[in-house]
Amino acid sequence: MVKLEQQGMPTRNHRLRWLLVFWLFVLSAVAYLDRVNISIAGQAIAKEFHLNNVQLGWLFSSFVLGYALFQAPAGRIADRVGARTVLGVAVIWWAVFTSAITFVSPEIGSLVIVLIGIRFLLGMGEAIVYPASNCMVAAWIPTSERGIANGIIFAGVGFGAGLAPPIITYTLLRYGWRASFWVSAVIGVIAGVVWFTIARETPEKHPWASQEERNYIVAGLPESKYSLSAAKLGWGTIVRDRNVQALSFSYFTYGYAVYIFFSWFFIYLNNVRELDMKRSSLYTMLPFIAMAIASPVGGWLSDRITRSKGKRAGRCGLAAIAMALCGVFLAAGAEVGSVALAVIVLAGGAGALYISQSSFWSVSADIGGASAGSVSGVMNMGCQLGGAISSSLTPWIAQRFGWATSFLFAAALALAGGAAWLLVNADGQPRIKERVLSQLEQV
Repeated sequence: MVKLEQQGMPTRNHRLRWLLVFWLFVLSAVAYLDRVNISIAGQAIAKEFHLNNVQLGWLFSSFVLGYALFQAPAGRIADRVGARTVLGVAVIWWAVFTSAITFVSPEIGSLVIVLIGIRFLLGMGEAIVYPASNCMVAAWIPTSERGIANGIIFAGVGFGAGLAPPIITYTLLRYGWRASFWVSAVIGVIAGVVWFTIARETPEKHPWASQEERNYIVAGLPESKYSLSAAKLGWGTIVRDRNVQALSFSYFTYGYAVYIFFSWFFIYLNNVRELDMKRSSLYTMLPFIAMAIASPVGGWLSDRITRSKGKRAGRCGLAAIAMALCGVFLAAGAEVGSVALAVIVLAGGAGALYISQSSFWSVSADIGGASAGSVSGVMNMGCQLGGAISSSLTPWIAQRFGWATSFLFAAALALAGGAAWLLVNADGQPRIKERVLSQLEQV
């Protein structure tokens, strides 16, 4: 095998992999536009459908529950069918169930159950996005570049969620909340058509990929390479692995903390901090801007430290420190009296959290190999279960103990999630990778 150092970087005209990474960033942004729009339009929806905050929380949680429960199946589907196909189908699904809520009448029977069902089905469809993205990373991105690649992809989270407040607020105030959901659906369909046109499952199958870039990618891949036809790990092997258990627990705490921003931050500013719609919309953008900036910065730092100090420092150490910082910022922001300063501090917590983002996905791609979608799906299920609990538990805690306590509880979980990274072995030969190699030898 040609050594990566000897192969040399492809020229700027032969970096197709970064075009695909960029469009995964776009799909990531669309996915978060589709899921955050309801938190911005939530009060208008609640008023029309006569929902209280707890019932609105059920709608938030039903999306995340569907998203969480289908992470592992979605990952296995992506491993077997391929990211190009499943993401192309998924965006149509997102458009259908994003817009479905606009056709519901407040007069129908079992209204809350119908709304919960629609959001649950949207969550099911969106479950595919990051396991499928991880399949593309496993197939197209050398190990040394996976930090920055994942950082760019997950910057779409902050970008999409950050665009949601001004887009949804502008459309809502002029044309009503239903129009804002239609806009989200149309944007998604356009992005999906472009993706299906430009993407292929592997460099070997892409007519635009140069031989130079193919050679460079192959030289930088780990021994357990991604392939649709390669043997897949059994679910028991995946869920019993201590690395996956530690990653999943840490990502659970990550999900709990981040979903406060996705589900309740706009309403918190509007109702608790008593800002009007426009100021709430503006301030709500700040945590998401911090996420969009911190995600690629964290990925770049992770790759840089990994090259010089190894994965233990570059992946695990950076993630542990970043999540601990998130806990500190959340705890401090909850106690700040000034609205502007509180938002800045809390946005710092969101940014610190996203510095760790690429570590989760880089490590899961490395140890998963041909089962990268399945491994990352199990890990991401932990994150989304944390988010589902957060979406409903946060207003419950706030109602009984105050909003400061809600943020303090999330801060404590973030600290625990940072500590869990100390148990992850990302610098040696993880047991899953050894089993992949063993299974491949038997095929």
